[in-house]
Amino acid sequence: MRRDRRDSTHIVGAAPMMRTVSLVRNTWRTLTSMGTALVLLFLLALASIPGALWPQRQVNPTTVAGYIADNPRLGPVLDRLQIFDVFSSVWFTSIYVLLFVSLIGCLTPRLVEHVRSLRATPVRAPRNLTRLPKHRVVTLAATPQALGETIVDRLRGWRRTIRRDGDTVEISAERGYLREAGNLAFHFSLIGLLVSVAAGKLFGYEGNVIVLADGGPGFCSASPAAFDAFRPGTTVDGTGLYPICLRVNDFAADFLPSGQAVGFAAKISYQAGEGLESAQWNSYDLKVNEPLRVGGNRVYLLGHGYAPTFTVTFPDGQRRSQTLQWQPEELQTLLSSGAMRFDPPAGSFPDPDERRKNQIAIEGLFAPTQRLEGTLLSSAFPALQDPAVAIDIYKGDTGLDTGRPQSIFALDQRMIGQGRLTRMARVNLSLGEQTRLADGTVVSFDAVTDFVSLQVSHDPAQIWVLVFSMTMMAGLLVSLTVRRRRIWVRIHAGEQPGQSMVEMGGLARTDNAGWGEEFDRLVLRLLPEATQAPVRTAQAGT
Repeated sequence: MRRDRRDSTHIVGAAPMMRTVSLVRNTWRTLTSMGTALVLLFLLALASIPGALWPQRQVNPTTVAGYIADNPRLGPVLDRLQIFDVFSSVWFTSIYVLLFVSLIGCLTPRLVEHVRSLRATPVRAPRNLTRLPKHRVVTLAATPQALGETIVDRLRGWRRTIRRDGDTVEISAERGYLREAGNLAFHFSLIGLLVSVAAGKLFGYEGNVIVLADGGPGFCSASPAAFDAFRPGTTVDGTGLYPICLRVNDFAADFLPSGQAVGFAAKISYQAGEGLESAQWNSYDLKVNEPLRVGGNRVYLLGHGYAPTFTVTFPDGQRRSQTLQWQPEELQTLLSSGAMRFDPPAGSFPDPDERRKNQIAIEGLFAPTQRLEGTLLSSAFPALQDPAVAIDIYKGDTGLDTGRPQSIFALDQRMIGQGRLTRMARVNLSLGEQTRLADGTVVSFDAVTDFVSLQVSHDPAQIWVLVFSMTMMAGLLVSLTVRRRRIWVRIHAGEQPGQSMVEMGGLARTDNAGWGEEFDRLVLRLLPEATQAPVRTAQAGT
């Protein structure tokens, strides 16, 4: 028989399509299996480890930059692998999305099946109940109909059904449906938690800022430029930030004799939202782990340090004062390092080149409680008991006019290496002391002010993270404590009039531990008249 060439061509052309459909179907089945979901969950936990081992750019970009500078070979390689941006990396996001898809594809059929099981009646009893691991056969003085009604009434809390076939009464009962409901609640809450965390990353933002205490200039979150470090969500462009203005009126820190901090507290005043249009300020005691919550934002107190005040008196008698935070180098004693740059006052040097040659820079260490080892300054305690500084004083071009960004905690070493910035003196100064340079310039250490490090966080999905976390724990608790149990009772007329033969069997659908004792208690509750009847346990093959 001759085959049509067009049919042959159609079959050949359909084969690759069938293979593609089969591949897609098998891939989907593998992805949506519970085993794959567990593997992806393990990979997600494994992928989070680098985020704990290496500094993260979103949390502390300065530390990341320092790590890369200190490790010129390893640092750039890790940066290309997105190790410093783990939770926004391509590979972490891929695992995250695959886990999300896998859980949805795995749990949706289970949910449909659970709904069907809730609507279905308990299954009929097996033909031979004596083959079940736990069973009992007794003879009682009662009719099958009356005994059946009594047992059904005693099975409260069970899903039960009664079937009658002539003189035979059959009861099927099952309980423990909440176990699967708790399991589904746990996994769907996990999906909700993943979605909430992702929404927070998309629509939330975080910003860090340092604010001087004791009447400092304060801070307003009107723009990302107001923060020292700003980490926006993917969809945040910085134009719709919730406006908050605050100032730190007072700061107090408590330390143990060993120098360990016991607690920080800052008395702040703030205005937010529509309150910015009024002159009224609200007061709040800001503490660690007790953030200010306003307008969906949270303001956290992260830490503190010190900001020394220096005054430079130029040879013509004009003065420049500056208060600037210095970076703590030793957290136990708050020994800090920092730098300051002073531009001569207007009119002192009309020529711009001459003005740049007479700028003053200070770089050194600050100790809240000084301890001298010879001439080397260190700190003995983190509280302000005997403040002092060890500083190098430079004169020349500090780089203020170069337009090149500089660290506020250190001078530009290139300017020093090129001879454009010359060291004029190296001195130790206690609070209130001063030193005079050869050209008549006087540098004095006038005061010390606390500064606080604040973080403003906005996460619109935070409440949902809490809700889904609680439902996850509730679902897990239910799934671990509730057990699936199924029992059958078959009653038929006995050999003597007015008697009934009762066959009762039970099956533990989950967790056999303790099922024997539980079955005996159930028999005692349903058939109290049968407490003296022996328990017959079937052997395999009987």
